[in-house]
Amino acid sequence: MNEQAETPAPEFNKDGLYREESYTDLKVGTIRQMIPVNGEGEVDASRQVLFMGATQVMTQAGPMPLNFDIPGDNLGEAAGNFGEEAQKAVEEMAVKLEEMRREQASSIVVPGQGQQGGSGLVGV
Repeated sequence: MNEQAETPAPEFNKDGLYREESYTDLKVGTIRQMIPVNGEGEVDASRQVLFMGATQVMTQAGPMPLNFDIPGDNLGEAAGNFGEEAQKAVEEMAVKLEEMRREQASSIVVPGQGQQGGSGLVGV
């Protein structure tokens, strides 16, 4: 008998809707302004406008995208805070990458480990 649990369909949060507007300086990155709206698409003044930054940094593995929240009450403040928040995101990314590197280095693979006896070759 096949008893697979049915995965429930994702429900869209109709009380947490935002309209997105995007701004760029064509050099450093993009600011996304998330404007709260109600179910009719009208601005919901009871919730705060959010700002999110996006940029990329070059790494040895190539460009890596960075996304981060930006504090600010308006687009001008968000633009003024972009650089500082991007720098924080770069520093957080560097810490995470170092943690991943350390974890990877500490997981030494020993040949035959995890196999049930023998060389793992059948019929040899």
